[in-house]
Amino acid sequence: MPQTKPILLMTRPDAASRRFVAKLTGSFTPLFSPLIGISFSGNLPKMADFRGLVFTSAHGVEAYVKAGGPVLPAFTVGNATAMAAANAGFPAQSANGNADDLVKWIADQPGIGPLLHVRGTFAQGDVAARLTSQGITTDESVLYDQPELPPSIDAHRALMGDTPVVAPVFSPRTAALLAKNSIKAPLLVAAMSEAVVKPLVGLHKTELKVAARPESSAMVTLVTELLERACAKD
Repeated sequence: MPQTKPILLMTRPDAASRRFVAKLTGSFTPLFSPLIGISFSGNLPKMADFRGLVFTSAHGVEAYVKAGGPVLPAFTVGNATAMAAANAGFPAQSANGNADDLVKWIADQPGIGPLLHVRGTFAQGDVAARLTSQGITTDESVLYDQPELPPSIDAHRALMGDTPVVAPVFSPRTAALLAKNSIKAPLLVAAMSEAVVKPLVGLHKTELKVAARPESSAMVTLVTELLERACAKD
């Protein structure tokens, strides 16, 4: 009897999910069911006041470009966001970590402000306030919203089925939304960071592992490992 492929449940916004899946190899069935949408809105402040930008997601880069902001040096939380900024024409540098790493890295570079943190309605780390408290004047501009979306019918069926499901989870908010669901299937969760783990405490799961680093390449490695383990469990 042929082996059933594990299901890869992608809960990020659609474009980001598809970019991630394109980096994976192996045998699996991708299932796209974003739990968070992206809705661009808002206006930029007077940009002549700023000498640089802070981006904590690729969505922030896209929102800033859509808002018509000028090209300025960009400081990003991780390499994927830095690549998005560079592809949009910004001179970009990456902290190659999480929000804490970003704040520490920027704070160690005196004289680079004022900065503008472009973010969504929901953001982690209080980046602008923490940088300002450490002497780097930083304002923030909310240029997109992240509305909650219900799981698709196919996602609900997968979570209540018998086929192993591998779920990469990239943010605490997505983790909290996933944890609302009833789950029967063998569920293997790949968490991007320890901050993502906390909302998953009550989630019914077979296995949960945390990426070695809070970045896309480490998540690719971890998800590949869990997909192989899911095949072995089937």
